[in-house]
Amino acid sequence: EDRLVGVARTITDWVWCSYLADLAVSPDYERSGIGKKLIELVREKIGEQSMLLLLSVPTAMDYYPRVGFLRENRAFIIHRTK
Repeated sequence: EDRLVGVARTITDWVWCSYLADLAVSPDYERSGIGKKLIELVREKIGEQSMLLLLSVPTAMDYYPRVGFLRENRAFIIHRTK
């Protein structure tokens, strides 16, 4: 079956950090391991020298620690105004 069921989009400098800008899995395929596999593939591509970071939507805050992410306090944000 040729159907797109998940996507991971990452922006990286290949040295210091890689930003996982999007991670999405079709609702029909959630909890099947696709998201975790996409993260593994991203980590393979960026290598061990680059950290992987992301901003999580509130509904996914419990997911990311289960797939290896750590909560980090060293972050700053300017919230959007609209």
